[in-house]
This record gives sequence, C-alpha cells and structure tokens, in this order.
Amino acid sequence: MSQPTTPTPPEAQGLPEQILNLADALGEKVRTSLKQIDEINTQSSLLSLNAKIEAARAGAAGRSFAVVATEMGELSETTKRVAIQLSSKLGGDIAELQNISQRLASDVLGTRLADLALTNIDLIDRNLYERSCDVRWWATDSSVVDLLTEPTPERVEYACKRLGVILNAYTVYFDLVVCGLNGEVLANGRPQTYKSIGMNAGKQRWFQSALQTRSGDEFGFEIVHASPLVDGAYILGYSCAVRRGGEVDGEPIGVLGILFNWRGLAQTVVDRTPLTDEEKTRSRVCILSEEGAILADTQGAPLSGELHFPERESVWSSSKCFTEVEEEAGQLLVAHAKAPGFETYSTHWHSVILQRLS
Repeated sequence: MSQPTTPTPPEAQGLPEQILNLADALGEKVRTSLKQIDEINTQSSLLSLNAKIEAARAGAAGRSFAVVATEMGELSETTKRVAIQLSSKLGGDIAELQNISQRLASDVLGTRLADLALTNIDLIDRNLYERSCDVRWWATDSSVVDLLTEPTPERVEYACKRLGVILNAYTVYFDLVVCGLNGEVLANGRPQTYKSIGMNAGKQRWFQSALQTRSGDEFGFEIVHASPLVDGAYILGYSCAVRRGGEVDGEPIGVLGILFNWRGLAQTVVDRTPLTDEEKTRSRVCILSEEGAILADTQGAPLSGELHFPERESVWSSSKCFTEVEEEAGQLLVAHAKAPGFETYSTHWHSVILQRLS
C-alpha cells in the first residue's frame, strides 16, 4: 500500500502515461529494426551461399570470388550474433522501463484519486460543522423558547412562521421541528409541506441524544436515515435541547431538531467528483460510515449495505492512502481518505474511490 504525502501537480498527471507510451513505441521500433536486420542477414547468407556455388563452378577463375563469398558469410554470422545480443539486452531494458513507467502511472493516479477522496470528505465535514452551529444557535430563538414555555395556539403559529423564515434562508434543510419533552412535534417550519405536527419523535436518536447533553453548547445527532417527519426522505438529524430562558445552562424544556437534506449535499459531492467521462464509466465514489455502511454512492441509494473490498481494514487505518488489489474481475485501485474534521467537528466517516484498471 502506498502513502501519498503531497498532491500531484495537474501538469504532471499525464507524464507517466507519456513515458509508458514512449517506452512501448521504443520497444516496437527496436523489434522492427531487429526484424529488418534479421531479414538482411538472411538475404546476405543466401547471397554468400550462391556466390560460393558459382565460385566452385568457375574453378580456378572463381577462387578470389570464393574468398569474398566466405567473408560475406562470416560478416552475416557476426551481424546475427550482435543482433541477438542487442535484442536480449534492449528487450530487458525496455521491459524494465515499461515496468517503471507503469508503477509511476499507478502512483500518480492513486495520489490523485486519494486527494479527490480527501476533498470530498473535507467538503462534507466543513458543511456539517455549520449544521452543528445552526442547531445550537436556533435553539435559543425566543419563538422556540416561548412556545415550549407556554404552548398556546398563537405561539405555535408564530414559531411556525419564524422557523419558515429561517428555512427560506437555509435551503439545505427539509424542515425544522420543535418537540416537547415527550417527543411530540409542536411546530415545524413547513407545515404546508410536511404534516409532522402531532407526530412523535421521541424514539429518534437525534431527539434522545439532545436530552442527554449537559448544556446548550452541546448537540445531538443521528446518522443518515429515512425520516417519517419529511415523508421518508433521507436526512441527517441535528438537535439541541431548548433550555429554560434560552440560557446555556438552563433546564431542558424541549428539543429543536433540524432535518438536513443529506442527498442534496452528499450525492452532489460524489456525483461531481472531477473525474473524466471515461474514468466515470469504471469508477465508483462513496461516502461510508465508520463501520463501512454506504451513506452516499454514485452507483446506488444510501443505506444499501456495506462496501467491502480486499485490504479494507488496512486502508481504514490510514488517514489517506491508495492501494491496488486483485479481484476476479481484474485489477482495482482503491483510494481512501478519512474525515479530517473541521474546527471542533468531525463525522469520522470515510471517502472511497474505486477505479477499475483492467
């Protein structure tokens, strides 16, 4: 397994392929030239043989011509031996050059794909860091605090309007929901689209984890899942306990949940990974959980299972790497990057690009 350390400049990415092509072309030219030499030697040997026959027929008058014929034959044999030696030596050198060029091409490609994998997961970490900030901020909004302090119809209506204003500015969310301590949804930002008021989120991981936090500086979370609150769409659930008086250390009086449009971010990231059109036909780009569950995939829907490939465990332990593995279908290059985290946040997820080489 190779461990890249620095990104490869774009202008250098095509050089290994050029070197390999030149090595192949050189090998072909050498083989063609040696074949021509062999053909010339064959013709020279025939001429020498014919000359000896004619010299023998000429008797004494052909003796000098016989000497020339003999010299021609010896020269032909010498040339043949040199050609054989040249073919053996150059053949080995060219094969080694081709091997080196192939390894260099694989290293450059692997480094490039590992860099792309890192860019993908870094984009996701940076984006989701903002979500953790949003939920902690909005949990102190007066409309949310007032609703949970005294849930009157007027305060429900005002909270819905206030959450709707936030959603109009932050289009990355499906919805925002305000829940009582028992999990009942009391208000949401898009009541005309999602009929979640009256539904219960008490069994959702994002709700439960919010109530386990020690202060308003902490937040709850639930990994990718299909949420009934938004008609079964795939979300990430971020949450924060709403505390009395909107104070960071106040007692919990409810929970604010923000239902993030996961596919809107993740599918866009994996689908727009900058690969050539030809590369895309033999590549697969994925975002995976710590356990290897598929969270985003260019070849399928989220939560469609786990991604398994040879040497996954050794790849998983590296922050960024690439390796080539052999499968029944041929050679596979696996590029991997682990979430580096941003500020105080990290998903701890993995980004993987699989590309068929043969």
